Amino acid sequence: MDESKSELHFVFMNYDPEYERLRSNKTHRGAQELDVYLSRKHDGILAKNLQPNSYNKTLSLVIVDGFAVELTDHQANVLRSLKEVRIVEKNQELA
Repeated sequence: MDESKSELHFVFMNYDPEYERLRSNKTHRGAQELDVYLSRKHDGILAKNLQPNSYNKTLSLVIVDGFAVELTDHQANVLRSLKEVRIVEKNQELA
């Protein structure tokens, strides 16, 4: 397998009390705050641990604390080693 080929992966985070607090606020403002919090959190984890312009985050997931990102298998392994990350899974397309 080509280690330098970028593929879509889903990254799910470990328990975060701030995420749970923000998620419990069911107002429109609460939803906006959660969106901003997760986007910044996920962007920060990627920026801190991977080279700039070597990945492409496609979305942050609000229903679960996670995000989708195009990256290499090596980069996926880097994220798997982080204490904040619960699991990294490559997208499985069904035929």
